[in-house]
Amino acid sequence: MVQEGLVALRAGLRTPAACLVSMARPRLVRAGLLDPSLATVAHAELELYRLLGATGSNAHSRFNALVGRLVRFEHALDRELFGPSRI
Repeated sequence: MVQEGLVALRAGLRTPAACLVSMARPRLVRAGLLDPSLATVAHAELELYRLLGATGSNAHSRFNALVGRLVRFEHALDRELFGPSRI
């Protein structure tokens, strides 16, 4: 999901994955996974919800599931980089 979002951002695409990477920007920059000069999606949370709603699926449930996955990824990244005492 993060890798897909990084590829999308580099290509200038506004995809759900690009929105998620944009939401995680501070942690990804700190981890060295995202170039701070790379443009991200403005108002990423709102754009993600809009994109999900356009698919005809339950945008609210899908949004919550994706954000939950992102948060778990961020926590795992923090544990990997800084150890369990920083969480």
